[in-house]
Amino acid sequence: MAEVPAGLAALNEEVVTCRACPRLVDWRESVAREKRASFAGETYWGRPVPGFGDIAGRLLVVGLAPAAHGGNRTGRIFTGDRSGDWLFASLHRTGYANQPTSVSDDDGLELTDCYISAVVKCAPPANKPAPDERDRCLPYLVRERVLMTNLRVVVALGSFAWDGYLRLVASATGRSVRPKPRFGHLAEARVRDEILLGSFHPSQQNTFTGKLTEPMLDAVFTRAREIGATRS
Repeated sequence: MAEVPAGLAALNEEVVTCRACPRLVDWRESVAREKRASFAGETYWGRPVPGFGDIAGRLLVVGLAPAAHGGNRTGRIFTGDRSGDWLFASLHRTGYANQPTSVSDDDGLELTDCYISAVVKCAPPANKPAPDERDRCLPYLVRERVLMTNLRVVVALGSFAWDGYLRLVASATGRSVRPKPRFGHLAEARVRDEILLGSFHPSQQNTFTGKLTEPMLDAVFTRAREIGATRS
């Protein structure tokens, strides 16, 4: 596996030791202590979850936050939960991942030309971060974006990630994106030097109901590759 660049390693260390949001700290740690019955024999991560993948890549995938019994358990974003099952299978089919599954942080998964992160780094109660928690955490994503010097396209998984990334741009530039681009599946908007591409989140709420299908998700990453390949 490629060595983590010094700047990213330092940022990740800040992320995993963050205790800025008391409600999120209490929640993530209580989940790690109490555990889900099916994972009772496992040691939960129980800390903020840093980004993962190829920081030199052209694609950034942004989610909402780690899942309580997914990333909060395994220590790697989208790893060990149903949303991740869908996400990594699609990334594998579209050439961004070397395998279609992600079950633990040492399972051999590698990403190429793709980095995955989230607007909020801690698992939130009911999967709903408060606005102040989002705003306190967003600077970490801003700094990840700065490290991605080859970035061409950002896939926002869900409206929360879409709005979060637009807030990132406003924070970095001191100016909101106007008119505000509207979220939708396969919606596209140019923001700064990259293209923001929308996707329904691969949550069970969307995949079980058929709102999001495998071909629909694959279409997002196929489009992301097209954008990355055609933009200099």
